[in-house]
Amino acid sequence: MDNESILEKGWFETVKQTIHQVNRFIAGVGACFLIPLMIITAGDVVSRDVFNHPIPGTVELSQYMLAVFILLGLAYAQQVKAHVGVSVITSRLPYPAQLILRIIATLLCLFISGILVWQGWVIGIEEKTVSDMLRVPQYPLRLIVAVAAFLMCLELVIDLEDSLIKLMGKSS
Repeated sequence: MDNESILEKGWFETVKQTIHQVNRFIAGVGACFLIPLMIITAGDVVSRDVFNHPIPGTVELSQYMLAVFILLGLAYAQQVKAHVGVSVITSRLPYPAQLILRIIATLLCLFISGILVWQGWVIGIEEKTVSDMLRVPQYPLRLIVAVAAFLMCLELVIDLEDSLIKLMGKSS
């Protein structure tokens, strides 16, 4: 991307698009864990039911893959507004009040996600344990919490900026 197109779009718009691209890529990486998760689970079910012998470590491995799949998709879900929202009461409010409530909710989410970044990082770098059966180190999984929460914070900042622009009456 050349400097002229960056200046035309504005620096925040360029940063926003980059964050969106990163989150789409990270969600794709997380989605790559879904097929092995299904294969391992199906294999364990068949092995347990047909041969009466479950595959050792399947439950543990499935838990890890499911956690990675979910965590790496959080920011993308925020980007495409796929998180569950209940608007029974807020939809009846005037639009500026809806925006103010959306800003407050976004700030609360930013606060909670910030705590997850901080504590995920602290716990992740201090973690020395391994899992019981497969002996998988725990620190990478703990650090994924921090990374996922950080990506979520970036998406929330974008949402906050969009809501503030709309509240101020500028088109976005």
